[in-house]
Amino acid sequence: MFYPGCPELRALWISRVLEGGTKVVVTEISNIFGFAVINILYAVIGLLAAAGSVVVSQKHFPGRSEQIFYGVFLAFIAGFYLAFVAYFRNASAWNTELSAVAAFSLLGIVGTRYAAVLILGYSLHGIWDLLHELSAHTGYSVLRPEQFTSITLAYGMFCVVYDVAISVYFVRRRGSWRT
Repeated sequence: MFYPGCPELRALWISRVLEGGTKVVVTEISNIFGFAVINILYAVIGLLAAAGSVVVSQKHFPGRSEQIFYGVFLAFIAGFYLAFVAYFRNASAWNTELSAVAAFSLLGIVGTRYAAVLILGYSLHGIWDLLHELSAHTGYSVLRPEQFTSITLAYGMFCVVYDVAISVYFVRRRGSWRT
Protein backbone atom coordinates (compact mmCIF):
# COMPACT_ATOMS: atom_id res chain seq x y z
CA MET A 1 0.00 0.00 0.00
CA PHE A 2 1.06 3.53 -0.73
CA TYR A 3 0.58 6.30 1.81
CA PRO A 4 1.69 9.43 -0.03
CA GLY A 5 2.59 12.25 2.28
CA CYS A 6 2.56 9.97 5.30
CA PRO A 7 5.73 7.88 5.52
CA GLU A 8 4.92 6.89 9.11
CA LEU A 9 1.78 5.01 8.02
CA ARG A 10 3.63 3.36 5.15
CA ALA A 11 6.45 2.25 7.46
CA LEU A 12 3.92 0.95 9.99
CA TRP A 13 2.06 -1.03 7.32
CA ILE A 14 5.27 -2.53 5.92
CA SER A 15 6.54 -3.47 9.38
CA ARG A 16 3.24 -5.19 10.21
CA VAL A 17 3.31 -7.16 6.97
CA LEU A 18 6.94 -8.16 7.52
CA GLU A 19 6.17 -9.23 11.09
CA GLY A 20 3.51 -11.55 9.70
CA GLY A 21 6.10 -13.26 7.52
CA THR A 22 4.72 -11.99 4.19
CA LYS A 23 7.24 -10.66 1.71
CA VAL A 24 6.34 -7.23 0.34
CA VAL A 25 7.45 -5.93 -3.01
CA VAL A 26 6.18 -2.44 -3.70
CA THR A 27 7.64 -0.62 -6.65
CA GLU A 28 7.61 3.09 -7.31
CA ILE A 29 5.78 2.44 -10.59
CA SER A 30 2.94 0.62 -8.86
CA ASN A 31 2.71 3.47 -6.35
CA ILE A 32 2.49 6.08 -9.10
CA PHE A 33 -0.02 3.99 -11.04
CA GLY A 34 -2.22 3.52 -7.98
CA PHE A 35 -2.00 7.21 -7.14
CA ALA A 36 -3.00 8.15 -10.70
CA VAL A 37 -5.96 5.75 -10.75
CA ILE A 38 -7.24 7.05 -7.40
CA ASN A 39 -6.93 10.66 -8.55
CA ILE A 40 -8.73 9.95 -11.82
CA LEU A 41 -11.54 8.26 -9.91
CA TYR A 42 -11.87 11.22 -7.54
CA ALA A 43 -11.82 13.65 -10.47
CA VAL A 44 -14.74 11.79 -12.03
CA ILE A 45 -16.55 11.82 -8.69
CA GLY A 46 -15.92 15.58 -8.51
CA LEU A 47 -17.54 16.04 -11.92
CA LEU A 48 -20.51 13.90 -10.91
CA ALA A 49 -20.89 15.83 -7.64
CA ALA A 50 -20.87 19.12 -9.55
CA ALA A 51 -23.51 17.79 -11.97
CA GLY A 52 -25.63 16.63 -9.03
CA SER A 53 -25.25 20.01 -7.34
CA VAL A 54 -26.42 21.74 -10.49
CA VAL A 55 -29.52 19.56 -10.82
CA VAL A 56 -30.47 19.92 -7.14
CA SER A 57 -29.78 23.66 -6.94
CA GLN A 58 -31.77 24.44 -10.09
CA LYS A 59 -34.71 22.47 -8.73
CA HIS A 60 -34.74 23.85 -5.18
CA PHE A 61 -33.20 27.34 -5.50
CA PRO A 62 -34.79 29.44 -8.25
CA GLY A 63 -33.13 32.63 -9.49
CA ARG A 64 -30.89 34.52 -7.08
CA SER A 65 -31.55 32.08 -4.25
CA GLU A 66 -29.24 29.66 -6.09
CA GLN A 67 -26.44 32.24 -6.01
CA ILE A 68 -27.05 32.83 -2.30
CA PHE A 69 -26.97 29.09 -1.63
CA TYR A 70 -23.61 28.67 -3.36
CA GLY A 71 -22.16 31.70 -1.58
CA VAL A 72 -23.05 30.27 1.83
CA PHE A 73 -21.88 26.82 0.71
CA LEU A 74 -18.41 28.22 -0.12
CA ALA A 75 -18.03 29.34 3.48
CA PHE A 76 -18.99 25.87 4.73
CA ILE A 77 -16.71 23.92 2.40
CA ALA A 78 -13.77 26.15 3.32
CA GLY A 79 -14.33 25.04 6.91
CA PHE A 80 -13.45 21.45 6.01
CA TYR A 81 -9.79 22.38 6.27
CA LEU A 82 -10.27 23.26 9.93
CA ALA A 83 -11.66 19.77 10.46
CA PHE A 84 -8.54 18.36 8.79
CA VAL A 85 -6.29 20.49 11.01
CA ALA A 86 -8.05 19.12 14.09
CA TYR A 87 -8.19 15.52 12.86
CA PHE A 88 -4.56 15.34 11.73
CA ARG A 89 -3.42 17.45 14.70
CA ASN A 90 -1.55 19.92 12.48
CA ALA A 91 -1.15 22.64 15.12
CA SER A 92 1.28 24.62 12.96
CA ALA A 93 -1.34 24.88 10.20
CA TRP A 94 -4.04 26.64 12.26
CA ASN A 95 -3.05 30.20 11.31
CA THR A 96 -2.80 29.46 7.60
CA GLU A 97 -6.06 27.52 7.47
CA LEU A 98 -8.00 29.99 9.65
CA SER A 99 -6.88 32.82 7.37
CA ALA A 100 -7.98 30.87 4.31
CA VAL A 101 -11.36 30.01 5.84
CA ALA A 102 -11.89 33.68 6.69
CA ALA A 103 -10.97 34.74 3.15
CA PHE A 104 -13.19 32.13 1.47
CA SER A 105 -16.06 32.90 3.85
CA LEU A 106 -15.78 36.58 2.95
CA LEU A 107 -15.72 35.73 -0.76
CA GLY A 108 -18.75 33.48 -0.27
CA ILE A 109 -20.71 36.17 1.59
CA VAL A 110 -19.86 38.88 -0.97
CA GLY A 111 -20.52 36.29 -3.69
CA THR A 112 -24.14 36.02 -2.56
CA ARG A 113 -24.52 39.49 -4.09
CA TYR A 114 -21.93 39.55 -6.88
CA ALA A 115 -21.65 36.56 -9.21
CA ALA A 116 -18.14 37.52 -10.34
CA VAL A 117 -16.92 37.30 -6.72
CA LEU A 118 -18.56 33.89 -6.35
CA ILE A 119 -16.82 32.68 -9.51
CA LEU A 120 -13.53 34.06 -8.20
CA GLY A 121 -14.08 32.47 -4.77
CA TYR A 122 -14.69 28.96 -6.12
CA SER A 123 -11.82 29.29 -8.61
CA LEU A 124 -9.39 30.36 -5.86
CA HIS A 125 -10.70 27.58 -3.62
CA GLY A 126 -9.90 25.12 -6.40
CA ILE A 127 -6.34 26.42 -6.51
CA TRP A 128 -6.17 26.16 -2.69
CA ASP A 129 -7.32 22.53 -2.94
CA LEU A 130 -4.72 21.78 -5.61
CA LEU A 131 -1.95 23.31 -3.47
CA HIS A 132 -2.99 21.08 -0.57
CA GLU A 133 -3.02 18.00 -2.79
CA LEU A 134 0.44 18.78 -4.14
CA SER A 135 1.83 19.52 -0.68
CA ALA A 136 0.33 16.44 0.96
CA HIS A 137 1.00 13.87 -1.71
CA THR A 138 3.89 15.00 -3.90
CA GLY A 139 6.07 16.97 -1.52
CA TYR A 140 5.76 20.19 -3.56
CA SER A 141 4.63 23.17 -1.47
CA VAL A 142 4.44 26.93 -2.03
CA LEU A 143 4.54 27.39 1.76
CA ARG A 144 6.48 25.48 4.35
CA PRO A 145 4.85 22.02 4.33
CA GLU A 146 3.80 22.30 7.98
CA GLN A 147 1.74 25.42 7.16
CA PHE A 148 -0.71 23.31 5.14
CA THR A 149 -2.85 20.79 6.93
CA SER A 150 -2.74 17.16 5.88
CA ILE A 151 -5.65 15.97 3.78
CA THR A 152 -6.92 12.56 2.83
CA LEU A 153 -5.70 11.03 -0.41
CA ALA A 154 -7.33 12.61 -3.50
CA TYR A 155 -9.55 14.99 -1.49
CA GLY A 156 -7.83 17.91 -3.19
CA MET A 157 -8.35 16.37 -6.63
CA PHE A 158 -12.06 15.89 -5.95
CA CYS A 159 -12.38 19.48 -4.75
CA VAL A 160 -10.40 21.15 -7.52
CA VAL A 161 -12.48 19.39 -10.18
CA TYR A 162 -15.72 20.24 -8.35
CA ASP A 163 -14.70 23.89 -7.85
CA VAL A 164 -13.64 24.39 -11.48
CA ALA A 165 -16.75 22.66 -12.85
CA ILE A 166 -19.08 24.64 -10.61
CA SER A 167 -17.28 27.90 -11.52
CA VAL A 168 -17.87 27.17 -15.20
CA TYR A 169 -21.53 26.56 -14.37
CA PHE A 170 -21.68 29.92 -12.56
CA VAL A 171 -20.32 31.72 -15.62
CA ARG A 172 -23.12 30.21 -17.69
CA ARG A 173 -25.78 30.70 -15.01
CA ARG A 174 -25.04 34.23 -13.76
CA GLY A 175 -27.45 35.81 -16.25
CA SER A 176 -30.40 34.12 -14.53
CA TRP A 177 -29.20 35.46 -11.15
CA ARG A 178 -29.69 39.09 -12.21
CA THR A 179 -33.09 39.84 -10.77
